[in-house]
Amino acid sequence: MDNIEIKKLSSSELSQFIELIRVFEDVFEMKNFQMPSSYYLQTLLDRDDFFVFVSISQNQVIGGLTAYTLSQYYSEKPLVYIFDLAVLTKYQRQGIGKSLIEAINVYCKKMGAEEVFVQADLVDDYALDFYRATGGLPEEVIHFTYPLS
Repeated sequence: MDNIEIKKLSSSELSQFIELIRVFEDVFEMKNFQMPSSYYLQTLLDRDDFFVFVSISQNQVIGGLTAYTLSQYYSEKPLVYIFDLAVLTKYQRQGIGKSLIEAINVYCKKMGAEEVFVQADLVDDYALDFYRATGGLPEEVIHFTYPLS
């Protein structure tokens, strides 16, 4: 895909972070989504253990990912968890998601992380195929949640 820029957002790029959240809202079909306050989102963007990569085409955020750094006690090298990754539907299957994975892997290798990991639902064949195609090694786990509300 021509003229696609992939970049890690700095703490001064809140508007592009909000644009990415709108991409997630669209792609994940989030009904009745309420955007958190700009103040809250800014505090997230200011953190050292949270980062955002975006894909930009013609000054518009068309995709991206969010990730958290997790300190561990088995090693001094952190783990990085990709929380969300999405590309607007009309831009999918053009290598943008793969470029995002490559960008975060390069960044995390430079920062000394041990590994990057991501979860995908077993029923989401598209996500499973995508992560396999980008070099991800699947592990069979079951994810449990404890709803607190």
